[in-house]
Amino acid sequence: MRIYQVGGAVRDELLGLPVQDKDYVVVGATPEQMTALGFRPVGKDFPVFLHPGTQEEYALARTERKTSKGYKGFQVYASPDVTLEEDLARRDLTINAIAKGEDGELIDPYNGRADIDNKTLRHVGDAFIEDPVRILRAARFAARFTEFNIAPETMKLMQHMVQDGEADALVAERVWQELAKGLMEARPSRMFEVLRKCGALKRILPEVDSLWGVPQPPQYHPEVDTGVHVMMVVDYAATRNYSLPVRFAALTHDLGKGTTPKDVLPRHIGHEDRSVNLLTDLCKRLRVPNDCKELAHIVAKFHGKVHRVDEMRPGTIVQFLYDTDAIRQPERFREFLLACESDTRGRTGYENKAFPQADLLLNLLEAVMAVDAGAVAQQFSEPEKIRTAVFQARVDAVKELLA
Repeated sequence: MRIYQVGGAVRDELLGLPVQDKDYVVVGATPEQMTALGFRPVGKDFPVFLHPGTQEEYALARTERKTSKGYKGFQVYASPDVTLEEDLARRDLTINAIAKGEDGELIDPYNGRADIDNKTLRHVGDAFIEDPVRILRAARFAARFTEFNIAPETMKLMQHMVQDGEADALVAERVWQELAKGLMEARPSRMFEVLRKCGALKRILPEVDSLWGVPQPPQYHPEVDTGVHVMMVVDYAATRNYSLPVRFAALTHDLGKGTTPKDVLPRHIGHEDRSVNLLTDLCKRLRVPNDCKELAHIVAKFHGKVHRVDEMRPGTIVQFLYDTDAIRQPERFREFLLACESDTRGRTGYENKAFPQADLLLNLLEAVMAVDAGAVAQQFSEPEKIRTAVFQARVDAVKELLA
């Protein structure tokens, strides 16, 4: 039995990055031997065990054979006669196919160290084409390692996979999982650039793919192109370490602009409602979690109004706070404003532009929330009169603050 550390831990150590989770591959062992040593089996599709002390994952060396389309269409073979090199051959990228022995020796049969030095994301071998999730992973690594580029031959392979329909076999859960991870990387825009170049973005996120080439008024958007703008918005949110819901809202806030009739461009009248409709379908298709879905919806629908808050009447402001459910969910409203700030600063030359609307709206929300709705309600018995009186009391609080 021989044990090797593999994957991201070895790669990140070579890159001088903090090592997170450690994974191990075990060569020359059977499941019975692992169990006898106190390891606890947890793998469903192939033999994976948890170390009795550290709880780190140890997988038996294995090979895989493609049996059908999709990422589940594999037959796994795990046996003591599977070599380390055979196990590493089934991995996605060369930088992830380096192993380290218990004596510290590096085993690098596919030249991953050279690709680290050359800052290249390159597929290990022909097995790459068998799993469409690897398209998403390669794109995600481009967003994480911002100085690395996809090898030309790997990009050609990814394009071939998309043309062959492999991207169509991706299941919603895996698409969302990789998309969410990519959005949380250092430069999410690089993930979408890679997916767009290989053709996968049109298959998995056609609503986003259609934004490139759509013009916007240059007086408000010096970058003009809607796709470019959305990427700038997402990257700005990443530089501020904003949460996943904020970054997803940044990605989807302008989807409706991709369906604007050409005869009215570069204006986008009513794009907010179109964005909401497209977003509803996207979230259902990818099974987007509720926190991301709900924030994205209010950002898509109401982000345009935030820029005009100083023009609103007090009653309109209170209704706006109602519409965004800010009184019941103030923390989500704060995230709503972070997404709107990202929208403002995700434009050429606007990166450091002031965004006073956020502070104003938060102060207005604080004033509205300070109104004792219960005390107001005690003065009336009819529900409609209670609602009207509470609304008016909140309008008065807004008037007082603005005065």
